Amino acid sequence: MTKPLNVVPHQTDIETDVKNTTDIASALQDALSDTYHLMFKSQAYHWNVEGPLFFPIHKLTEEHYEDLFGAIDELAERLRALGQLAPINLTKMIKESCLTEPEKSPTAGEMVSQLADDHILVSTRMHTLAKIAGDNNDIVTEDMAVGRSRFHEQAAWMLRATASQ
Repeated sequence: MTKPLNVVPHQTDIETDVKNTTDIASALQDALSDTYHLMFKSQAYHWNVEGPLFFPIHKLTEEHYEDLFGAIDELAERLRALGQLAPINLTKMIKESCLTEPEKSPTAGEMVSQLADDHILVSTRMHTLAKIAGDNNDIVTEDMAVGRSRFHEQAAWMLRATASQ
């Protein structure tokens, strides 16, 4: 008999009409890595923003990182629903992310512009995920990716509107 705390997580085969779960899982892991990275970056900028637009940028980045935090769980749980393992290595996730780290503390304007650019990059990866999922009869992941892309495109628009002031 296996002791309850000695169970090791493992991949499983899920019997659905979804094809190529390995390809979908790879794109999902990319999306998860990007989302996790953007959540941290949004929260770090939330903590450190200063200047005349402090309050609106502080509140907007808070809304964004809270949404991203929820999305992280949805993306990871979708991986598990497809029979795949969710990432357990933060260093690997950061390496797999398409986002970059700032070299120095950015100004409030640079923070807003960087976050807008990052949301566009993540949205593009969500489009890729949606296409891969759709091509492989995974309407659940496709729908999730479309919804996440909608969020990222709106976030980029709001940040760009803030930066243009």
